[in-house]
Amino acid sequence: MIAVQGPKAREIIAPLVEGIDLSDEALPHMSVREGKFAGVPTRLFRMSFTGEAGFEINVPADYGRAAWEAVWERGAPLGLTPYGTEAMHVLRAEKGYIIVGQDTDGTVTPQDAGLAWAVGKNKRDFVGMRGLRRPDLLAGGRKQLVGLKTNDPKVVLDEGAQIVADPKQTIPMKMIGHVTSSYWSENCGRSIALALVVDGQSRLGETLYVPMPDGTIEVEVTGTVFIDPKGERLNG
Repeated sequence: MIAVQGPKAREIIAPLVEGIDLSDEALPHMSVREGKFAGVPTRLFRMSFTGEAGFEINVPADYGRAAWEAVWERGAPLGLTPYGTEAMHVLRAEKGYIIVGQDTDGTVTPQDAGLAWAVGKNKRDFVGMRGLRRPDLLAGGRKQLVGLKTNDPKVVLDEGAQIVADPKQTIPMKMIGHVTSSYWSENCGRSIALALVVDGQSRLGETLYVPMPDGTIEVEVTGTVFIDPKGERLNG
C-alpha cells in the first residue's frame, strides 16, 4: 500500500490511474474503487491518516516496488517527498486521529474517544451493541480523550505522564488521567498532546497540571483537532 497525501496528491497519481474517476463527486473521501495503477490491478482508496487530501494505492505485492517507482518518477518534479512514521504520527495527531492501543485501551468506548458518530444509531444489532449499553460504560467519571496545550508552547509533555487537577494536594496525589500522545508540531508552532482524562469532554478550557521531576506543567484542555477542524483539506 502506497499513501500519496497532500494538495497535489490527485495531480500526482492521475496519469497513472486507469478506469477510475478521481473527481470529488465520483471518489469522495472514505470511498474505494477498483481499476489499474501503472498498468496493474489496484484498489484505490480515498483515505487520509495525515489530515490532508490523500489516496492509498493498493497493488499486488509483486508490483509494489514498480508502483512506488512510478509514483516517485511522476511526483518528484512536483515536489513529492517521502515521509516516515514520525512525520505521520505528528500529522495524524494534529488532526486528532487516534492510534488504537496508544490513545485507547480496552476500557475506552467510542463515546470516550469522541467517535460516537461512527456507531450506527438505527441498526437493530451489531457486534458490541449490548456491551455499549452496560451501565458502567455509560456512567460519569470515565476517562475520555481530549487535547492538551501546554501553557508554555515550547514544552513538549512526556507520553505517559500523569495528570492532576490540583498540584498542591498531598502525596499520593489523585491522578485523573495521562498523556497518550505528545509531539512538537511545526504546523501549529507549538507542542500538542492527546490525553485520557476523567470526564475530559466536559473539561474543555479547564487548566490541569502535569507533575514532572523538574516542575509542574500547566496545560489547557482542548478538543482533539488542532488543524483544519472543518476537514476542508480532506476534500481539496
